Amino acid sequence: MSDAYIALADGRVLEARARAPGRTRGELVFTTAYTGYEESLTDPSYAEQILTFSYPLIGNYGVRSERFESESVQPRAAIARELTDDVAEWLADEDVPAVDHVDTREIVTTVREEGAMACGIAAGPDATPEDAVEEMEACEPMSDHVDIGAQVSVTETTVYEGDGVADVALLDCGAKGSIISSLTERGADVHVLPYDSTPEDVADVDPDVLFVSNGPGDPENFIAAQAVVDAFAGDLPMAGICLGQQVITSALGGSTEKMAFGHRGVNQPVKDLRTEKVVMTTQNHGYTVADTGPLEVTQVNVNDDTVEGLDSEELDVITRQYHPEANPGPHDSLGFFDEVLELARSEPPVAAD
Repeated sequence: MSDAYIALADGRVLEARARAPGRTRGELVFTTAYTGYEESLTDPSYAEQILTFSYPLIGNYGVRSERFESESVQPRAAIARELTDDVAEWLADEDVPAVDHVDTREIVTTVREEGAMACGIAAGPDATPEDAVEEMEACEPMSDHVDIGAQVSVTETTVYEGDGVADVALLDCGAKGSIISSLTERGADVHVLPYDSTPEDVADVDPDVLFVSNGPGDPENFIAAQAVVDAFAGDLPMAGICLGQQVITSALGGSTEKMAFGHRGVNQPVKDLRTEKVVMTTQNHGYTVADTGPLEVTQVNVNDDTVEGLDSEELDVITRQYHPEANPGPHDSLGFFDEVLELARSEPPVAAD
């Protein structure tokens, strides 16, 4: 008899095996990554989502905290064909429900055909199908999580020192730790500011570059971050990754839209339109840029032509939809951080409007 149930918005309830008990709900998504499960499970961009792994065995090289992208597990739950005891115990210790012994191919196919959807999970000796359905019916769409940044951001400014090469003001909308380390390893001092910081907060840092991080949810809900971008547009160099690209674009007059099931994995091909070179990238996003506003498209996704890179020489802006910093890789595009620091100006930035 099953001790775990997965309720899908299409009306089906799947039976599974409980590996970490609990009840929860979230947007059902999947990743095609065949490695990097520790990084995925600690990526703040998965907040309010239930993460399904398409690779059949998760946990085959243990759990090591030095690989974490944040201090805690971020998805609301994890689904796999098979979870090792190491991963199951880790998730149980974090009070994050986890289930396996389910046909993940069926789940992935469903999401690909029907789109990311509401999902409910009930796991443990007393779990019932009705419990999972109740959770699913209470699930809110991602765009309704209007203050999701509060769940994943620092609450006060934190400084990570490099070698003083440049001062980077990083708006933390759910930043992965490897973004910070990619900058400090290149000598930058990184000032990590809360997601709801004001233009005055950023001006107090006196940065050489404004960097908007990745993060979960709808970029249109990050109103404060957009206000910061608008205040410094044209006066301070700017960079962004993932949600950061979307926030910057929207603030500059462009627009974003929700994708059917998004891009999540470590094998997304991206073509640079200037060099004609194709690189493999790690991605994790459910929204994308629709209208680029004043920014020029420099890179596109080979699979669906969605925008992967933008820049503007006039505004000193450079952004990427994918994750150049991704661990455990690929590392084809780490040079992005060198480009970001090249934007740094020696003269003090103009004060916010």
